[in-house]
Amino acid sequence: MRVLCDVHIAFKIKRYFESKGIEASHVNHLPDSWFTKDKDIANFADTNNFVVITKDVDFQASHLLKNTPKQLLRLALGNLSTQETIYLLETYLPVLQEVFANPICFVEIGRDYCHVVSVGA
Repeated sequence: MRVLCDVHIAFKIKRYFESKGIEASHVNHLPDSWFTKDKDIANFADTNNFVVITKDVDFQASHLLKNTPKQLLRLALGNLSTQETIYLLETYLPVLQEVFANPICFVEIGRDYCHVVSVGA
């Protein structure tokens, strides 16, 4: 599992994944940084086997309609603190690692749920 954090995902979350031995990057490290378009983020993630972590519903629509990004983790948490978000990620990490072993999948985490929306080959 490799993760690519979208622009509104805190760097602390990137570091959390790294602390778990998971390769993590942030959109701000891409050549166009925070100006990178969603389609280019999805293309980069698909080409390099990254799970896109985002709060953005546009990625959800793109995944469901076009299967890009191939692997998507949407955080539907509102204004939850970064520390609380990390707590939820820690809680669901075993599930995430299992689901994201699939080449095409979408998981959504809310304040009180972790829902596997789709899994495909």
